[in-house]
Amino acid sequence: MSEAVRVEEHREWKGVYVVELNDGSLKVATKNLVPGQRVYGERIYKVGGVEYREWNPYRSKLAGALLKGLVELPIKQGHRLLYLGIGSGTTASHISDVIGEKGAIYGVEFAPRVVRDLLTVVRDRRNIYPILADARFPEKYRHLVELTDGLYADVAQPEQAAIVTRNASLFLKEGGYLLLAIKARSVDVTLEPSEVYKREIATLREGGFRIVDVVHLDPFDKDHAMIYALYRG
Repeated sequence: MSEAVRVEEHREWKGVYVVELNDGSLKVATKNLVPGQRVYGERIYKVGGVEYREWNPYRSKLAGALLKGLVELPIKQGHRLLYLGIGSGTTASHISDVIGEKGAIYGVEFAPRVVRDLLTVVRDRRNIYPILADARFPEKYRHLVELTDGLYADVAQPEQAAIVTRNASLFLKEGGYLLLAIKARSVDVTLEPSEVYKREIATLREGGFRIVDVVHLDPFDKDHAMIYALYRG
């Protein structure tokens, strides 16, 4: 296995690091909030007594979006996020590293089995709060979530943008940011992905969002796009 020889923080993505290996290759990583913890089998590099977790773009759509040229990473240290479709915590664990101990992720997931897997991650990662609930009905967990700086969504539902706008109206600060991973085939298998993206973007605009950037995630995720938007409230 290649060993890390140098680590430096990315010039534009605060909280994300570039790791140079001894074979000359470069990897992106986050500083491990829970030293020794692997979440999804990712490589861990130790440099100067500090652990960094490789952020695999084939396993995390947000990492893929960054490597495909997303205009910026709006997530900062201390931020509070609502995460719809948190799954077993792969991407959320890296966001957890970035926001640090003073930040918080309210992770909504519908599948009980997946939440059980997530609980093994959050046992030591104290800034993630799992919520077993259906993201289509945000009023049911309104009492559990405070006003947030950002909203991250990765829900394989036909009405992805509508679900996001419903949640934003309850939880997202005015001027807050959205990162929405759209799986075109989950929305409508009969349409070309580009048409699906246009339709979902129109729904977001109607719901009070201003689109900042859209990146396609091929080859990391086929027929997926990441939408970055700001909420006008």
